[in-house]
Amino acid sequence: MKKRMLDKCKDVCRTYDAIQYAYADILSDCSDIVEFRCNVFLEGLEEGEYTTDFVCTKQGGDLMVRECVFRKFLTKPLTVKLLEASRLYWLRHGVSDWGLVIDEEK
Repeated sequence: MKKRMLDKCKDVCRTYDAIQYAYADILSDCSDIVEFRCNVFLEGLEEGEYTTDFVCTKQGGDLMVRECVFRKFLTKPLTVKLLEASRLYWLRHGVSDWGLVIDEEK
């Protein structure tokens, strides 16, 4: 885990892999993003304890959610289950701008 302070991150930005680390930099440089939080706990999720990688506030106040996944895990049943649980959780909370951040294909 790497910890660092970024201007747009509300707390200490804790990243657990290269995708999260790189995407935090992208969010920091994106003029459409006002602030973001990392590893946001999803309360009351039936699948158990889970955190969303990035919850971002865009210009105008809308939220954007991004989950970071290594390409090699995209077809793993548990990964699919957790990503779908996250998508549905945020949809129930009024967030439709939900997406994946995936490492580059080699």
